[in-house]
Amino acid sequence: MNLKPRRHEEPEINMVSLIDVVLMMVIFFMLSARFNGEGRLEIRLPEAAAAQEPVTRPPAVVVTVTAGGGYLVNNLELVNSSADTLRAAILKVAPTERDVPVSLRADGRATHQSVVTAMDVLGQLGFARLNFVTARAPGAKPP
Repeated sequence: MNLKPRRHEEPEINMVSLIDVVLMMVIFFMLSARFNGEGRLEIRLPEAAAAQEPVTRPPAVVVTVTAGGGYLVNNLELVNSSADTLRAAILKVAPTERDVPVSLRADGRATHQSVVTAMDVLGQLGFARLNFVTARAPGAKPP
């Protein structure tokens, strides 16, 4: 009877096939990815370093979101708060002009969804110059 331990070979992992599989996955994901811009609305963010002169002419379209989620277009209250009604009211105010600035006034207590719905409708209609109207915080220094 032979009680000597047999020769043990160390297990070995072949890394070449693993590298080939990972490389093929990287190539697949690169070829199947979409590289298009998702942002359609251009939003002007305020600049803190330089004060700009306020625009003297009023914007052509002013969309207001109330605290209850209702909408006003140029200070005219809409019948309901659906996106279709908002779209029709905006088209009535600016039927052809899409390069005019649009001011979006939202109450601080308005839901996020109502503001996003207004932004979505404006973006679908082709308005790209969107301004957010805010109030100066109490105690803030003027620019």
